Amino acid sequence: MADPADSASGTDAADPEETSVPSVTGSIDRRKQVIAGLITLVVLVVVFVGIFPKFANYGDAWSSIQKMSVGSLVALGAVTVANIVIYVFPYMAALPGIRFWDAFVVRQTSFMISNAVPAGGAFGLAVQYAMLSGYGFGPAEASSAIAVTSIWNLLVTLALPALGLAVLVVEGDATQNQVLGAVGGLVAVVAIVGVMTVVLRSEAWARRLGGWGDAIIHRVRPSTPPDVATSGVVRFRDQTYDVVAQRWGRLTLTNFAQQFSQFFVLLVAIYGLGGTSTGVNPAEIVAAFAVARLAGFIPVTPGGLGTVDAALVGLLSAFGMNQDQALAADLLWRAATFIPQIVIGIITFLVWRVQAARRSAGRAVPST
Repeated sequence: MADPADSASGTDAADPEETSVPSVTGSIDRRKQVIAGLITLVVLVVVFVGIFPKFANYGDAWSSIQKMSVGSLVALGAVTVANIVIYVFPYMAALPGIRFWDAFVVRQTSFMISNAVPAGGAFGLAVQYAMLSGYGFGPAEASSAIAVTSIWNLLVTLALPALGLAVLVVEGDATQNQVLGAVGGLVAVVAIVGVMTVVLRSEAWARRLGGWGDAIIHRVRPSTPPDVATSGVVRFRDQTYDVVAQRWGRLTLTNFAQQFSQFFVLLVAIYGLGGTSTGVNPAEIVAAFAVARLAGFIPVTPGGLGTVDAALVGLLSAFGMNQDQALAADLLWRAATFIPQIVIGIITFLVWRVQAARRSAGRAVPST
């Protein structure tokens, strides 16, 4: 893997800060964005205006929040800050050599774009590449970091429900369907890890698996290029082999830390609302949080807005939590884990654009 300093050296290379982002923003499908925005609006109205008021009362939920002690609010603020800081660590694990502040800017900006901009995936990806290029990382390193971070987040998100439901099984509170769900989650994780292990161990096996994927794709879409899956699998192996082989432990630890930092925000919110009187224990909160997070994989709204909230409130209520308090806990959790990072992401994006403009102006001044 190339040294970041080598990637940044030279003055003849194109500057993604000035080229990549404008070209992508100019090519964004506005119709797709409008449709995605309308879908997001509909989902939010259905969940927060149509569903929640039928079994919970916003007034009572807000009253519960207002009754929280100063200590509980301070604790909620502390875990919120911790969540923002920990959110940077998976990126640092996936991209050796990146400084904390640089990783912070990239992560917060990409969070803002992916969670606040409907259909903003292409723009967010381009911004990440441009930022990393400005910080001295080449396309191969950027691709590796983005791919590895996404995959490890997927693996941990799939593993969490199995872990949470396993705790319920040990305590004897799990139903048969929940046990089956835990087993299904573990099977999915083991299957993904197994495929990744085979791909990373051998290029021959990577090509073989890609060939099987091409055969399936051509049955569905015969017009697809003949080696689209094979080239993608081999490219993924080339981009991620070094990082995964050397830093898989850090990747796993930091991604679990990221997920549990969000969980602790929810835990503090719930116990700040009423402690043990809320009717749910930590094991049930873990299970509700972990299963609800899976709703974020449904590509309907940015950041799972509405879908994750509906699942979380429903699961907490099913485990015995007062419905008004479950709604209050979700609103607190969403506000603490969503709003601050959106605001920070807007600021980091503007800071980065100012820095990029200054670097461009500095290069434009002729040397004397």
